[in-house]
Amino acid sequence: MAEPEPGPGTGPEPGTRPEASTRPEASSGPDDRSSPLAEALARVGDRWTLLVVEALLPGPRRFNDLLGLIPGIAANILSERLKRLDRAALLVARPYSKRPPRVAYELTAEGKELAGALRLLAHWGAQHADPAGAPRHHSCGTPVEARWYCPTCDQLVDQEPEHTELRYV
Repeated sequence: MAEPEPGPGTGPEPGTRPEASTRPEASSGPDDRSSPLAEALARVGDRWTLLVVEALLPGPRRFNDLLGLIPGIAANILSERLKRLDRAALLVARPYSKRPPRVAYELTAEGKELAGALRLLAHWGAQHADPAGAPRHHSCGTPVEARWYCPTCDQLVDQEPEHTELRYV
């Protein structure tokens, strides 16, 4: 039997989590280790997924609201990305109507953590596409820079000796 056509209000019961086996696997064996970047890309590494996350950062949105906020996305693509983000526990679908069944989509705490990464990507894009559009310090107008910082040591990490390696834990 064929699965129903994707669309608003279809998919798993709103607000429920699928079994862990439906989540993307970072690695399948000891010789197939994944890097932190590969893990991130497996979960959110396509154009539409990041734009969906960006549209949800201000708060919950309905399906048609998201269609209007993300230029060029087709309804079937949006539906698939929402389901993927739900399976990855980056958003949750909360019902707001029983008849017809409708949900609003909201980022989880883990999904909201992507805000920093999106800011960095947007900053990089602005610097390379339109340097005049890069974020600037409000007080002096100088373009701002992103830096790695260790709050325990109260130091910028990018000023460490070159042989020092960052470790992702």
